[in-house]
Amino acid sequence: MDFFKGLIPGAILTLVVGGILGVNHVRGGVLSVFHQTFHGFSFYWSWSLFLAGTLLSWALFAMSPK
Repeated sequence: MDFFKGLIPGAILTLVVGGILGVNHVRGGVLSVFHQTFHGFSFYWSWSLFLAGTLLSWALFAMSPK
């Protein structure tokens, strides 16, 4: 269950950081931010940033007392 809770902060982190880097036309090096369009909604996305953010938030949720 902690992993599914970690998906939301990971996605929010990716949208915010990807948006900041994408608007400034920066690829982010290893992050490789790219422009994505999904059903008329366009945004900047990075799979490596999403995985890192999700794993970090999953670890924080798993370590927190229940």
